[in-house]
Amino acid sequence: MKAKDFDKKFDDNEIDIIEDLDLSTAKRANLVQKRVNVDFLRG
Repeated sequence: MKAKDFDKKFDDNEIDIIEDLDLSTAKRANLVQKRVNVDFLRG
């Protein structure tokens, strides 16, 4: 699909544009993986 066709579909408020997207490489912005250590104490 050409960009102008996608833009028109989006601008015309067509319900489903999700099927036109490639979500296999999508990433959330500013999402950095962090490591956390947790110690569980038995009392």
